[in-house]
Amino acid sequence: MSNKFIVSDVSEVIARRLLPSFTTWNRLEGRPRTANFTRALKTEVRDALWMLTRQWQVGEFKGDDAGSPIFAKLQLHTTQLTKYQPDSHAAEGFDLSTPLEAKVERRPIPLQTGKQEIVLDIRLLMGRYWLKRVRSVGDFTQDFIDAFGFTMPDPTNVDDVYRAAHPEVWASFAAVVGRRMDGGKLYQHLKSGGHSYDGIAAIPAAVYGSIDPLETKFVQWYEQLYYQPADPETDAWLPDRLEYQFNVSAPTNDGEKVLAAEEYYSGRLDWFNFSIDPASKGLEAPENPDAPTPTDRAAETFIPVPVTFDGMPNTRWWSFEDRRTNFGDIKPDTTDIAKLMVMEFGLIYANDWFMVPVTLPVGSIATVKGLMVTNVFGERTWVNAAGSGEDDAWQRWNMFTLNTRGDLGEAADLSLLLLPTVPKIQEGKPTEEIMLIRDEMANMVWGIEKTIPLPNGETKAGAIAASETLAAHTKLVGALPVPPHVPKAKITYRVMNTVPEHWIPFVPVRMDDAADPRQIQLQRAAMPRIIEGDLNPQYQKVRPRTVLLREGRDELNPKAYFLHEEEVPRAGVQVSQSFQRTRWNAGKVFTWLGVRKQTGRGEGSSSLYFDQILDTPMPPAELPPPEP
Repeated sequence: MSNKFIVSDVSEVIARRLLPSFTTWNRLEGRPRTANFTRALKTEVRDALWMLTRQWQVGEFKGDDAGSPIFAKLQLHTTQLTKYQPDSHAAEGFDLSTPLEAKVERRPIPLQTGKQEIVLDIRLLMGRYWLKRVRSVGDFTQDFIDAFGFTMPDPTNVDDVYRAAHPEVWASFAAVVGRRMDGGKLYQHLKSGGHSYDGIAAIPAAVYGSIDPLETKFVQWYEQLYYQPADPETDAWLPDRLEYQFNVSAPTNDGEKVLAAEEYYSGRLDWFNFSIDPASKGLEAPENPDAPTPTDRAAETFIPVPVTFDGMPNTRWWSFEDRRTNFGDIKPDTTDIAKLMVMEFGLIYANDWFMVPVTLPVGSIATVKGLMVTNVFGERTWVNAAGSGEDDAWQRWNMFTLNTRGDLGEAADLSLLLLPTVPKIQEGKPTEEIMLIRDEMANMVWGIEKTIPLPNGETKAGAIAASETLAAHTKLVGALPVPPHVPKAKITYRVMNTVPEHWIPFVPVRMDDAADPRQIQLQRAAMPRIIEGDLNPQYQKVRPRTVLLREGRDELNPKAYFLHEEEVPRAGVQVSQSFQRTRWNAGKVFTWLGVRKQTGRGEGSSSLYFDQILDTPMPPAELPPPEP
């Protein structure tokens, strides 16, 4: 039997709908009505008035006889950065294998504060790495744990209250004591000239030769894991200015060009952070025979490319711009000159800018010696720099060029600086934050520890940590409950009150070495710890817990910390320290601890007062007994 279905009259089947079906299309095409495309290619414009208004809008009525550029011939003079000097310390060779941000911002990671162990998380990481490496020599895990182990916080020791005051810190140390190795202790022991097997009798002398290379690799691993300065002499951070200062230099035909960065604290390092120092004759650093020398590059020919950006007027009169940038929605005030300039550039001068691409290595300083442009008419034009003239001329305007210090009437420096910096840096949560505010009533500056680092590697709000620390000290001295005060007079004399323990005072002091004896600076001071109910008060000094405010305290010979008075304006400042991470051009990862500074939120008041006369709240008079 055949399964074929034969339709003899298709038109009848479709008209009577005897065979239902589904109709689909996978392609739709227009079918022209005629094969003549002459009229369609004319691109006729029906509204001539609209065309005229578009011409007026894009400034075509102000046209000239200039032609479009088709060729550009450029010659450059280039040199490269060869020296680096952190602050006023010894200069060194410039390292192009490291991002400049990491080189400048790196700060040491303290493994202890005073006599107390901190950064438990990093110490555990170091200990785990060492035990993993030394396992190839033998199983000495428990021996190293016993020799380089953690200790429990002692709540009865006043020097250990920093760890014992917080429950989460206590729990963290209790979980690792006797179970994990403290890699920080091993690192400090190795850096002091010792060996890991010192004092461990279970490790035979026959394996000492196998362990020594592991010690070197362990130290190198940690110092590469966190990029830190080798010693304080290579640190560009200025504690008394709360900013970084450093210099770089490049050779010239007649000496060196020194670029100085005086105030860097924003975390975004670029050409605008530098100024040319004409007074400096150069940086004293060991000469490198392989360092690059100034070079006059051969003239190169390029094809200029028009500069484009979102929202620019379309050059075709019969098309409209996209809506990604709406200049009409900008509402500038009378003082917003920058907004008005951006609008004027975007709406009027959009078609007048061209770009000539040039490839330069990072760390270069390039100077344009000559630029000649040829247009479509064959005319050649020699282009002079827009910023030519005296450096201090008030009518001079340019971009991306360096400022020159002083007012010596020198010619403007027109070189372009290409720094070895990275476009993106991953920034972690602040490990510590401080706020410096002015207190005009108390006539001092307060350093408020907004966020403090805990010994286990976590952070905590400064106010909460201060209350927990005060409670631990109260428990340590065995303070008794304070009995209620029974007033006997209508007034009470109070010598002074107190402030929370995360408020660190900075008092004004005179500068002995200043030319003007009236100049002052701010010196870190300390508030006494007042514990209610302490029968034998010692009035210990409250010390800061952040690295930024502990400057000089953890050195072998503790030093006072001075801060320049002008660094704390009326608005105050906010300083934070956090880990930074980036990847350099060779693929290597850099992680370092850097500092950021930004404007504060204004003045404040600590409510600290001395010699007060207060009204005493008298108890209510006793009422007579009720009548029976």
